[in-house]
Amino acid sequence: MANNGRRSVKAKKGPTIGTGGHGRKALEGKGPTPKAEDRPYHKAHKAKQLSERSAAKRNPGARSAGAARSGPKGRATEEVVTGRNSVVEALRAGIPAKALHVAIRIEMDDRVKESLKLAAERGIPLLETGKPELDRMTDDAVHQGLVLQIPPYDYQDAYELAEDTVDKWKKGHISNAPLFVALDGITDPRNLGAIIRSVSAFSGHGVIVPERRSVGVTASAWKTSAGAAVRVPVARASNLNNALKQFKNMGIFVLGLDGDGDVSLPDLTLATEPVCIVVGSEGKGLSRLVRENCDQIVSIPIDSAMESLNASMAVGISLYEVSRQRAAK
Repeated sequence: MANNGRRSVKAKKGPTIGTGGHGRKALEGKGPTPKAEDRPYHKAHKAKQLSERSAAKRNPGARSAGAARSGPKGRATEEVVTGRNSVVEALRAGIPAKALHVAIRIEMDDRVKESLKLAAERGIPLLETGKPELDRMTDDAVHQGLVLQIPPYDYQDAYELAEDTVDKWKKGHISNAPLFVALDGITDPRNLGAIIRSVSAFSGHGVIVPERRSVGVTASAWKTSAGAAVRVPVARASNLNNALKQFKNMGIFVLGLDGDGDVSLPDLTLATEPVCIVVGSEGKGLSRLVRENCDQIVSIPIDSAMESLNASMAVGISLYEVSRQRAAK
């Protein structure tokens, strides 16, 4: 068949016109799908943020002493004390510890040397750890190459602690009448630490904290207690009001501290009896239900120019007066 004098020419092989590599990123894809909790617009991400904010409100100040690591359902499983000053102070205070992590090729100074010495004397394992792992353990907090692992506090049961103390007192195994301090809405671990210290100083038998909306025994609380947390048991109550009712059934008088009390502290007549002193937060005071479960509301006489006392200070003053009256009797 005629082709009208034209020849078919085959195209030579060679480079073709393309994007110059500009479309390579699109071809590679976006990688694996992020977890639901890592996607900003997913409800799981919002739930995670809400949980973290709630934990921060329950334990304000805990991050300055250490960072809490989360376990299942957002519950804190352990804490870490970070930074050279915080670590050496924690070791001086005798805070229980699982291990002392020291950065590889750490630059030595007096704080590091003392931390290593104290840890060795107490038999705390010394672990040489790389910086990436220390960053992961502390959620990128400033650690200066030292991280102290704190085990979870082993809380007693509030009812069992009170029952055991009353039983020992009745049998004559302890001379002082049972004396407890219960916390209602206290969220600052330094307040808890100071209260534990006062309870130890005035021969108290334990501190009661609610499971919810309350401070726990954190690294900061341990440090503020100056080692008293080793001697004074801290017990948890699933419901503080129910625990107070159980205390009253055991013969323990419940005394609430409040500025508008019916009884002035110097006029307290129940000091020599088994008592549980309940203190509320500095701002809100005692909650309504807790107040209703108290046998007496006790006020501390102070200068009218001062609106209120810090919770730990109020407990310390009250424990001193109880101790004074018991000694006088």
